[in-house]
Amino acid sequence: MTVNQNGSEKRRKKGNSGRTGKVWLAGAGPGDAGLLTVKAAELIERADVIVYDALISAELLSRIPRDTEAIYVGKHAGKHPVPQEEINQILVREAEKGKNVLRLKGGDPFVFGRGGEELEMLVQSDIPFEVVPGITSSVAVPAYAGIPVTHRDYTSSFHVITGHARKDGKLSIDFDSLVRLNGTLVFLMSVSSMEKILKGLLDAGMDPDMPAAVLERGTTARQRRVTATVSTLKEAADRADIRTPAIILVGKVCALAEELHWAEDRILGGRQFLLTRPRQNLSALAKRLRELGAQVIEMPAIHTEPISPNELLRCALAQFRERDCGKWLVFTSPIGVAVFFDALKEMKADLRNVLGGKGTVRIGAIGSATASALEAYGLFPDAVPETYSAGELGKELAELSQPGEHVLIARAEKGSEDLIPPLTEAGLTAEDIPLYRTVYEVNPVLKETVTDMLESGEIDAVTFTSASTVRGFVRAMGEMDYSRIRAVCIGEQTARAAAEYGMQTETAAQASMDAMTEKIVELYGNCR
Repeated sequence: MTVNQNGSEKRRKKGNSGRTGKVWLAGAGPGDAGLLTVKAAELIERADVIVYDALISAELLSRIPRDTEAIYVGKHAGKHPVPQEEINQILVREAEKGKNVLRLKGGDPFVFGRGGEELEMLVQSDIPFEVVPGITSSVAVPAYAGIPVTHRDYTSSFHVITGHARKDGKLSIDFDSLVRLNGTLVFLMSVSSMEKILKGLLDAGMDPDMPAAVLERGTTARQRRVTATVSTLKEAADRADIRTPAIILVGKVCALAEELHWAEDRILGGRQFLLTRPRQNLSALAKRLRELGAQVIEMPAIHTEPISPNELLRCALAQFRERDCGKWLVFTSPIGVAVFFDALKEMKADLRNVLGGKGTVRIGAIGSATASALEAYGLFPDAVPETYSAGELGKELAELSQPGEHVLIARAEKGSEDLIPPLTEAGLTAEDIPLYRTVYEVNPVLKETVTDMLESGEIDAVTFTSASTVRGFVRAMGEMDYSRIRAVCIGEQTARAAAEYGMQTETAAQASMDAMTEKIVELYGNCR
């Protein structure tokens, strides 16, 4: 219940859950996920429903949890799939169901974003709301192009103007006043009206040699900059085939772009990658690539489900302790390490008892990433093959062991068949205990967008860290021409799986995120 200033009371509408729904109107920024505000990022994680626009980048869409309902209401120039009135009704409808609704808009919701209209409808419907401002493209896009909208030596003001024409095709712009202001002019939604805008400025007396620029897809991996003058910008933009979304800048500061540009100069500036790692392991590689200037779309192809309770593991560990021969405890993934120790906690099993008892216990890890995961628990592996593969791990364990020794393998339910044969051929006994199941997943929000981006060549490469991520990716994407995909793989086994689908493969030198990053920089870095 709310109390108005005049003392009257209003009862909030409640959904079937019995609680009041709420809407957050949030700006998502101009495209780069790094420009998303902390509050907006938190809301994406906990919203029940997300209502989003066309200008929300794939990088931002990849942050939406797979179980969150996402409603697309995007608008393109000349095409309005969902009328504004219907968008307003969607917000009201979902909130009245008792849901937390995030209305996610490109840029800032109040800078030509019709956010005010949406709030008016929420007020009329007595729906509680909050506003989360976003970084507007009118400032961020020029900044990424090396253009400060103000500069003490050039101008002390900037002005944001809509370039969107009325239904009759005319512009509601006072060009005479704009020219007299002598400030930086930022025209949003202006590509289709570029000729009219530039002519209007010239007719109002602007110097034909005034520096000007058009900035396409600013802050993203595909941003482009065309600089010219007010009299020549249209011709230059046509030659470059500039398309929406783009903004037009007019002012002396535009001349600074050639000196102050920086975004495309980063090691991976202008590059975009699709990451398919398991959901639990995405952030490390994504963080490294973003720090180098890349745009990163995170689309997990698989996720893991721990087997719980795990009676097979309980029995295997009890027997493992009592064996009086040489013993190996072997892990084949960082996820397996985490699930193993979670299982010990669930069973209330003390690691000292598990690894104690008779015989000597040694630890094996399939690669450096798995070794690092073990080291975090105070276990330093005795065997880590130079080449990341199950077959090479099996060979190394066999070389370091005597016949009759026992190997307990803690890994996924369906692990590589290459691990065990080298062990049995060397006279070792092997016990394969499943810790978790690999589940393939499809992100319906991203699938269509990513398909279009792959087909158009907007994604430079797709990364894979296991054969299962390859299979999960293919299952998720369905029928398409995989021969056009450049796959950066963590090991030879993964590369073979990608090659089976016709992908162009590259393999990291070692099984680690650092090696994956180095390979990507080698292939796509601006320093090569």
